[in-house]
Amino acid sequence: MAHLIGIDVGGTNLRVGVVDYAAQSAPTLLDELRFQADFSGICKQYQQTPELAWQKILQTLSDATQQVLARYPDISAIGIGFPGFIDPVSQSISQSPNLPGLANVDLSADLSALIKLPVVTENDALVAAYGEYALQPTQSKHLIYIGLGTGVGGGLILNGQPFQGQHGVAMEVGHIIVQPEGRLCGCGNRGCMEQYASASGVVISYFEATNQQRTAAEIAHLAGEGDHDALAAYQLAGKSLAQALAHMLKVIDVTDVLIGGGMSAGWQYMQPAFDQQLGQDLIPVLRGQVNVRISSVGDQAGMIGAAMLACLP
Repeated sequence: MAHLIGIDVGGTNLRVGVVDYAAQSAPTLLDELRFQADFSGICKQYQQTPELAWQKILQTLSDATQQVLARYPDISAIGIGFPGFIDPVSQSISQSPNLPGLANVDLSADLSALIKLPVVTENDALVAAYGEYALQPTQSKHLIYIGLGTGVGGGLILNGQPFQGQHGVAMEVGHIIVQPEGRLCGCGNRGCMEQYASASGVVISYFEATNQQRTAAEIAHLAGEGDHDALAAYQLAGKSLAQALAHMLKVIDVTDVLIGGGMSAGWQYMQPAFDQQLGQDLIPVLRGQVNVRISSVGDQAGMIGAAMLACLP
């Protein structure tokens, strides 16, 4: 069969994968290209002229895709995982909290017009959830996926199918409020879990404690050396994640929960506080019934899931 392209868009990077996928068989990532693409920085720089930011983002995606098409001319369709709220009918991006100023843009139509191929756009965490489900099948057909990165995204697989919600905002778990009147979030609310459990949240927590600006990776390194403030930042992340997950599980009763994203590399520093808080906040009937795992497939899931979505009926 013809190959598919799966694109995983992050706030500061871009991954483009070529995927071989046919129904009834496991998907295979044949090739991938990685690009530095500071979409978050572009949106902040052109916040007063969002149409210009959008054109720069669109051109970056087009250039990256064209490089892959030059190598694989038999590509039949393209799937994109994009951070934001994606309308399930029109596929327009209604808002992207971590890409300020970006709203009501149609990536599928705009990119398709440039590259002359069908394009499907979906929330980045949902495509990662679908990719994780395909790569790590379990006996259950249900899965909650939480991606810890620059922000926090979530995806839900029900009966083996990605669940978008009626308005495309299902599983926006990063915006579950865990600290009333807490830190201001890009969505406009205060105290969202994303402001504590993401890489950005860990950076803020460490800065508040030390008045020092460090990256999440640097803070993880310090935590490994026993730095009290670094450990506290990761412990707050773990606690906040557990608070939000306990609420999710009261609404969506599933057994399998998968944690992925770049921040999951620091899971050992988050887990003690996470386990304690989850055990405390879960309703008794669910205690001991939830299987929380850390992703073992790295960042392939987003590309593979995006490609798979491109060929769904």
